[in-house]
Amino acid sequence: MGQFDDRERAFETKFAHDEEMKFRVIARRNRLLGEWAAGKMGLSDEETQSYAKDVVRADFEEAGDEDVIRKVLGDLTGAGVEIDEAQIREALGHKEVEARRQIIEQINL
Repeated sequence: MGQFDDRERAFETKFAHDEEMKFRVIARRNRLLGEWAAGKMGLSDEETQSYAKDVVRADFEEAGDEDVIRKVLGDLTGAGVEIDEAQIREALGHKEVEARRQIIEQINL
């Protein structure tokens, strides 16, 4: 029975690790998206950091990416930036790849 318990613990540990990594990638992706959007709105460095944190917090409103997309789209259009949802989704995809790369590099240091 000991081998079964060891395997079960190993699977639980791997699952917890994978979930933590997923959370870190999404949070980093949202921060990068916030920085991207802030650049489009012409925000200062200090405003950019604050806005990026707001975008990360927006993700806790509901499951999925819709809350983040809705916030960024609303803020950009409110600031007079010509953009549509498809462009934000595209940027979100690019930022996820970048976030994953950054976290992998950070782990391998």
